[in-house]
Amino acid sequence: MSLLDNMLIILLLIGTSCFFSMSEIALAAARKIRLRQLADEGDPRAERVLQLQAHPGSFFTVVQIGLNAVAIMGGIVGESAFTPYIRAGLESWVADPWLSQLSFVLSFIIVTSLFILIADLMPKRAAMAMPERVALVLVGPMTFCIRLLTPLVWVFNGLANAIFRLLQIPTARNDQVTSDDIYAVMDAGAEAGVLDKDEQQMIENVFEMQTVPVTAAMTARESLVYFLLQDDEEVIKRKIAEDPHTKFLVCDGQLDTIKGVVDAKELLIRVINGQSITLKDSTLVHNCLIIPDSLSLSESMEYFKNHRADFAVVMNEYALVVGIVTTNDLQSAVMGAWSLHESEEQIIARDKDSWLVDGVTPITDVMRAFGIEAFPQSQNYETIAGFMMFMLRKIPKRTDFVNFGGYKFEVVDIDAYKVDQLLVTRIPAEATPPLVAAVEQ
Repeated sequence: MSLLDNMLIILLLIGTSCFFSMSEIALAAARKIRLRQLADEGDPRAERVLQLQAHPGSFFTVVQIGLNAVAIMGGIVGESAFTPYIRAGLESWVADPWLSQLSFVLSFIIVTSLFILIADLMPKRAAMAMPERVALVLVGPMTFCIRLLTPLVWVFNGLANAIFRLLQIPTARNDQVTSDDIYAVMDAGAEAGVLDKDEQQMIENVFEMQTVPVTAAMTARESLVYFLLQDDEEVIKRKIAEDPHTKFLVCDGQLDTIKGVVDAKELLIRVINGQSITLKDSTLVHNCLIIPDSLSLSESMEYFKNHRADFAVVMNEYALVVGIVTTNDLQSAVMGAWSLHESEEQIIARDKDSWLVDGVTPITDVMRAFGIEAFPQSQNYETIAGFMMFMLRKIPKRTDFVNFGGYKFEVVDIDAYKVDQLLVTRIPAEATPPLVAAVEQ
């Protein structure tokens, strides 16, 4: 054959190799979520790509048969196509026995370079850049090749499956989406500028609702403002004026004896109409939703939806009130910084290496703010004050501190026995000690 004939054959082989190379990368890199979206929009090619991804054995068998066959044929044709011409060009410069060897080596380098550049590197990079589009274009020809080579596919695929079973290696593709996968996608979206930081944080909060307890979002017991059945009208008006809220608990003698809840708007209407206010009036006090403190934020929201309520009392296993929670509290837990006024922020930066942290700040918020993966035995506490108490093994006092995760957590303000505020400072990397808990002697 002439040089032109050989070149045409080599170009055909390179084109065939391009097809198999692009098919291999496109199928492996095509995102299942995007393909499922295209399939739902009515593109039958996307459904065929998904089927190949679910059962890739036949596909990869055909790809390897094609690539190896083309590589062998390319070597044979390339050697016979280029070697005579290279030999003729070097005869005046190199004598035998080196002439034949050098001609073969140069012919091998030319053919290999063509296949690496044009048949392998370039198509794979193109397929990696737009995998779904390439997969949709090539799925038809690849399906035809699989049917055409069915006998060979059956033999090689059967042998490969037998070896995998012998070695106990799974052959099915695991497409299960985990929470870590979703977080990774959100991180990638934030880095690409598709999501801003607050949007990313809000989405992460939504996924964390199933693991964060309702106690992390409630108003704690010691901060509750409530009415007693025995309160007269002046006491009720004073409490509303000092701590205005939409609803108030009504108790009999003590907080844990709950009689119901009263709406401040109804009290206001009575005041406007010149009527007296007494909590012993059954028309004022309404039934109150009570939920256990073991619920998560997600379960609490489900409770509110099922009972068409927006206010609930949180009780522990001893039937003691530990706090109250509203739909606004749950919304704030999801919206994060978007729903907080500056005065409500629980973590305030003093400078780039120190922060003031409210003692009742949920431990999940502290983890997020300081990039700490996990706190030790975090199932035993819910707030940063609880972490201090757990680590110190006592009721904290001022100047008590714990070094953990590259930060120093120091108690700076105590209200009775309650940790009111902590100072968190970053420990220099070169001076980072192991986990340390220090107490005042």
